[in-house]
Amino acid sequence: MVHIMVFGDSITYGAWDKKGGWVQMLRENFDTKTLSQPDCFNSNFPMVYNLGISSDTSINILKRFKSETNARLLEGYEGVFFIFAIGSNDSCYLKNQNRFVTPQYQFKINIERLIKAAKKYSDDIIFIGTTNVDESRTTPIPWNTDLYCTNNILKQYNIILESICKKHKVTFVDIFEQFETKTDYENLLEDGLHPNTKGHKKIFEIVKEKLAIMLHSKGYIWG
Repeated sequence: MVHIMVFGDSITYGAWDKKGGWVQMLRENFDTKTLSQPDCFNSNFPMVYNLGISSDTSINILKRFKSETNARLLEGYEGVFFIFAIGSNDSCYLKNQNRFVTPQYQFKINIERLIKAAKKYSDDIIFIGTTNVDESRTTPIPWNTDLYCTNNILKQYNIILESICKKHKVTFVDIFEQFETKTDYENLLEDGLHPNTKGHKKIFEIVKEKLAIMLHSKGYIWG
C-alpha cells in the first residue's frame, strides 16, 4: 500500500473545523475511491496519516519525523509520500523576547534538514506554503497575547519555503494568495488564523490536484 504522511501544525490537524480539516478531507477522498474498487482490500490503496500537532514548528517536526515515520511504515508498503505544512508558528513574533519563534536563518536550516531526512525514504515530497491571516485578530493572537502573526512576515517564510523547495527539486504548493483579501478573511478563516470548513476545502482541492499528478506519475490510479 501507499503511505501518505502529512506533518504539520494545528491547521494540518484541522483545529476548529467540525469536518476535521483538509487532511481528513484528503483521507475521505482516498477511502471513498478505494472502497469503490473491485477487490479493494487486495489493491495498492493509499493510507493517509494526519500527523499535525498544534503549535508545532519546523524544529518540532524535525525532532519527531523519523520516529513518527518508522512507526507507520507497514510491512509490504509500496511507497511513501510526505506532505509538510509548516512555517506559520515559526514566523510568529514573541513580543516579550523581541524575537521570532524561529529566526529565518534557523528556519532555512530546519527545512534543509527535513528535506534531507525525508529523502532517505522517498523523493515524493510536497511542502504546503503558509496561509494568510486577518491581522486585526492576530496582532496579538487572543489566546497568547505575547504572540503576533503578520502577513508580511508570513510571506517572507513562504518565500523561503519556495526557494528551498526549488533548490532541492521538491514540490511546493503556494496557497498564500488564496486567503489574501478581506473577503477571504471573512469567508475562509474561523478565528483570523485557522481556516473554517470552506478554507480547508480550498486547501484540500489544491493539494489533491497536486498529489494526484504525483500519484499518477508513479502509476497509482487514485487522485
